[in-house]
Amino acid sequence: MTENPRPTPRPKNAFETVTVAAHRARQLLEGCTPKVEGSPKLARRALQEVSRGAVARNTATTEE
Repeated sequence: MTENPRPTPRPKNAFETVTVAAHRARQLLEGCTPKVEGSPKLARRALQEVSRGAVARNTATTEE
C-alpha cells in the first residue's frame, strides 16, 4: 500500500475540519502569519483558512 505524503486541500468531514483548524489556530497563537484576510479572532481566522483551502492537512503518518 502506498501512502500519499502530499497534503490534501480540504478535510473530508467536520471532525477533520475542526482538528485542522485547531492545529492552525495554535500556530497563529504562536505567531505564524495568517494566510487569508478575515476575522481578528485567531480561532475564527483558522476556520476561514481551512474553509478557503489556504491550509491543507498533512496525510503522512509517523511510524516509530
